[in-house]
Amino acid sequence: MAGSSPLRIYYHRDFDGCVSGAILASILIDTFGERVEWRSVNYDQRRNWETFGSDSRFAIVDFHFHPKAEYWFDHHPTTFLTPELREAYKPSERWAWDETSPSCPPMILAHAKEHWRYVASERFENMAYWSNIVDAAQYTSCEQAIFGEEPALRITRALTVAPSLEWTDTLVEAMTCQSLEQVAERESVELAHQRASRNRDKALEQFPSTVEWMRDGVLLFDASSGKVRRERFAPFYHHPELEYAVGVIPTRSGLHVTCGENPWNKPAQGLHVGELMEKYGGGGHRAVGGVNPASIEQTKTIAFEIAEILRSAVSGESTPT
Repeated sequence: MAGSSPLRIYYHRDFDGCVSGAILASILIDTFGERVEWRSVNYDQRRNWETFGSDSRFAIVDFHFHPKAEYWFDHHPTTFLTPELREAYKPSERWAWDETSPSCPPMILAHAKEHWRYVASERFENMAYWSNIVDAAQYTSCEQAIFGEEPALRITRALTVAPSLEWTDTLVEAMTCQSLEQVAERESVELAHQRASRNRDKALEQFPSTVEWMRDGVLLFDASSGKVRRERFAPFYHHPELEYAVGVIPTRSGLHVTCGENPWNKPAQGLHVGELMEKYGGGGHRAVGGVNPASIEQTKTIAFEIAEILRSAVSGESTPT
C-alpha cells in the first residue's frame, strides 16, 4: 500500500543509478500505486549517513545500505559502512543485495519478478543490458568505451557534464516512459553530449601531461587542475599495456581519488579495488573504486599510497594487507 507522502528514490549519480531509479519508480507506481520523486546522491553523502533521509520516506538504489530505507537495492560489495549496518541487513521483499551482479537494474527486475510478479518491458530489459556494459566496463574495446555512439553511451557521456544536480532527475523521470534512444535525442542531452565530447577530445590530448609516474603496469596521474579535462579510459587509450590507473580528479564534491583496472588487460595478480578504497573511506567494486578525502593534501597522499600498493601487488614484491 502506498504511503501518504511521496516516496523519494535516492539513486547513485551515474548511468547505472539513473536506470535503477527509473526502473524502481515504474515498478512501484505500476504495482503499488506509489507517488515518487527522485534525488541523486554521491559518496560525499556518507558523511551524515546516520541522519540521512530522516525527514522523509525514501528508497535507495545503487548506493549504500540504510536501515530506514523502505526499499533498497545495491550490488556494491562495499555497501555496508559499518559492521552494525551489515548485521542490520536481511534479505526481504523490499531489500536485496547481490555483489555478483554487474549492475543494479538487472537485480531489481529479477527481484520484482520473483516477489511482485512484475514482468519487465523490452525497454527496461534493454536498459539493464546497457547498464551492465557501462557499470562493469564490458565494452568490446577501449575505442567503444571512449568513442561509442550508442544511445546508452551518449547518455553516459552527457552525465559527465550534467548542468545541475536536478538535471539528472529529469533524465530519470524520462527513462520511466521513454527508450534510451528517445532520452538520448532530448535537446539537453544532445547539448551535454556535444560538450562532453569536446571535453573528451581535449582530455585525451592533455592526459600525457598529467602523468606523475608509470611503473610495473601501474600509472599515477594528477588531473586536479581545473584547466585539465578528464577522460576515464584515457590511461588505457594511451597505454594499453597498463593494468591499473590511479588518479586525482575534481568533482562537485571536491577532489576525488579514482582507481580502476584495465578492462582490456586485466591484472593477473590484482587486488579488490573497492575494498582497498574502503580502507580510506571510499568504496567500489573489485575492478574500480573511489574516495573523496577531506583535503588536497590527503587526496594526493592517498592516491600515491594506493598506486604503490597496486604496483607492489602487480610486481609481486609483497602482498599488501
